[in-house]
Amino acid sequence: MKKWIIRLLILVLALLAIVFTYLLLAPVPINPVAWQATPFAGYSPPHARNEKLAALKTIEIGEETGPEHIAIGPDGKLYAAVTSGAILRMQADGSQREVWVNTGGRVLGFMFDAAGNMIAADAFRGILSIAPDKQITVLTDKIGDSPILYADAVVVAKTGKIYFTDASQRFGAKESGGTFHASVLDILEHSSTGRVLEYDPASKQTRLIADGLCFANGLVLSADEQSLIVAETGEYRLWKIAIAAQELHLKNKPDKKLASILLRDLPGYPDNLMRGLDGRIWLGLAKPRGSAIDNMAEKPWLRSITLRLPRVLWPVPPAYGHVLAFNEAGKILADLQDPTGQYPETTGVTETEDRLYIQSLHAHGIGWLPNHLVKK
Repeated sequence: MKKWIIRLLILVLALLAIVFTYLLLAPVPINPVAWQATPFAGYSPPHARNEKLAALKTIEIGEETGPEHIAIGPDGKLYAAVTSGAILRMQADGSQREVWVNTGGRVLGFMFDAAGNMIAADAFRGILSIAPDKQITVLTDKIGDSPILYADAVVVAKTGKIYFTDASQRFGAKESGGTFHASVLDILEHSSTGRVLEYDPASKQTRLIADGLCFANGLVLSADEQSLIVAETGEYRLWKIAIAAQELHLKNKPDKKLASILLRDLPGYPDNLMRGLDGRIWLGLAKPRGSAIDNMAEKPWLRSITLRLPRVLWPVPPAYGHVLAFNEAGKILADLQDPTGQYPETTGVTETEDRLYIQSLHAHGIGWLPNHLVKK
């Protein structure tokens, strides 16, 4: 055999050895935990595949992207939190758009309190109060000595108490290079450190309601405000948790009077939750379920290898538009899909008498549809 062929073979074997060693031993930011993925039934009733979301119209938002949360303010105007840290304000049809305020972080959820203050969950900064004069105050960014690394969603009760999710205690949105990257790391690791917290403006104290969630995401109050419905993104399900719960660990089979699963085996990753009209609660599924991630559930080592690959090879599911409405009993009332995913990462829905505004993590505009669900 010619010497150059031998040298080439040695070089190839050496390169393969380097690649093999890298895939097995290179450090990764996660310590993956084994878990059991529930079987995916596919797009069957009540989630039968459809194209009801495919006819979205779009409100332009200029150079901004990612209208992750949208709500109507006390002034009747539309507010939208975008990637740049800005809160946009505009008329309901998108006209007279302006940057109302910029928090310098990334607001993922907000709600107006009785005094007209915007209470915002800023993934980089914690829970903020933004006054009508645009003065920003940090209400809470830690519980005891534990920092709030990823404030995600927030609601305000009639009592004035504020309930919110801290998506992960392992991967901060700011420290991990952004909200989406942090969410991917947290779900792949599956260490379930997400939690639900309460902030009391009267005492200025923050307390733990429940933890043990794999990426704690959207939440809404029940009609009687005695419970919270909470999205656990990494497990494809929604919990109903009593606000009276104290330091409840959801991995320890909690008392069903305090916490129970309302919806399970969802066909995608549940994100924002928002109350609509006529008893509807809206949920956005940011991504569809993917067999690659489910198949790695009981193979932590394989997830570590995956993160050593170029990011374009990570098992992030493709775009697929999907939002749904349900009631407090867990009955599905509406299911809207767009298999083409032209409007990416449909994180939630804001419902008005006339329109359904579709929230998104990365879209370049605000999607909307005429609301045909309201009885007129």
